[in-house]
Parts: sequence; structure tokens; C-alpha cells
Amino acid sequence: MAVRAFYESVWADLPDDPEPWEWERRRAVLLGAVAPGERVLDLGCGGGGIVAALRGAGADPVGVELAEAALERARRNVPGADLRLVGEDGTLPLGHGEVDVVWCSEVLEHVPDTVAFLTEARRVLKRGGRLLVTVPGHGLVRRTAIALLRYDAHYDPLGQHVRFYTRRSLTTALAATGFEDVAISGLTRGALLARAIRP
Repeated sequence: MAVRAFYESVWADLPDDPEPWEWERRRAVLLGAVAPGERVLDLGCGGGGIVAALRGAGADPVGVELAEAALERARRNVPGADLRLVGEDGTLPLGHGEVDVVWCSEVLEHVPDTVAFLTEARRVLKRGGRLLVTVPGHGLVRRTAIALLRYDAHYDPLGQHVRFYTRRSLTTALAATGFEDVAISGLTRGALLARAIRP
């Protein structure tokens, strides 16, 4: 799987416990949406920081990653955590309806097949389960600034981001994959937060 090989090389060059972008804000949003005892999937768990925060808040987290190198770091950072590798075919290593919440933060923009990815997230959610997604936002002002000032650098075909979302396109993607009650808000000036329910 070419995408896995790419992210194995990315993680080989990262520090052992990288602090994610907007760490405090993203952690606060997630912990404010999760109750103790809930089973929470951190989809794209990286070095395990969110898994540790969830465990500390009394949730029952499982971290899933595409890259084994990321999971190695997460295992060192969060000993004993439930950490799993995405299947070669992109299948999540969880059963149907196994989690209450899926947290997918700053991951979706790296995924070539949005529909397959979101369909898998929906599959592992219980009925009434909640999906929380954060992505870089590409509203009109930002798109205009990028077009004028740094188009080539931002849309670099060799970069890690392969999808670019607006409020409308993210809402459309979530609705197309069977999510309901989709609500999109600003997480930060440059990022979107989507909340949706699996019916």
C-alpha cells in the first residue's frame, strides 16, 4: 500500500511524542464531547496523545493508525493502550457498531478515498454514535489568499494534503456516507469542526 509506505517514512522523521497542532483546543473539544466509560476511536492516533487524554478522562479509547511507526511511538507514550493498525485494504480493525464516538482530527485531508474512509468510520459506530472531525478549512477568504499568495506551495502535489474542505463540501461528504444531523463550526480561524450522528 503506497499510502502506508509514505506515512511510514513521514513518521520515521518525527519526534517520539510530537505535540499535535492546536493540541489544547482539540483536546478540550473532544473531552467536552465524551463521557466517562464511552468507547472512543481515535482514528489517526499518531503518537497517542489523545488516547492518553481520553484514558485519563475515564473513557475507553482505542487508537488506530495507518503507520506502524506511529503505533510504535504511541505504544511507548501510552503503555498498555489498545492500539491497532489499519488493514491493508483500509478496513478498520474493529467490529460493526463497536464504538460510541469516532474522533478523526486533522486526518481526513490526508485520505485519498474520503467515501471509503467515512463509510468505515460509520460502520464501527453504534447507532446514535457520534463522529467528530476536524480539518483545515478552505473558505472563500482563505481560498482567495492562497490563490493570490501561495497557490503552488499550498496545493503541492507532493505534499501530505490530498483533500481540501469547505463547510459545504465536508457537509456533503458526511451526508453522502450516511451521517445525519451534520453541524459544522469553526474550530480555529483556519480549521473546521464537524459533528455528525450515525442513524
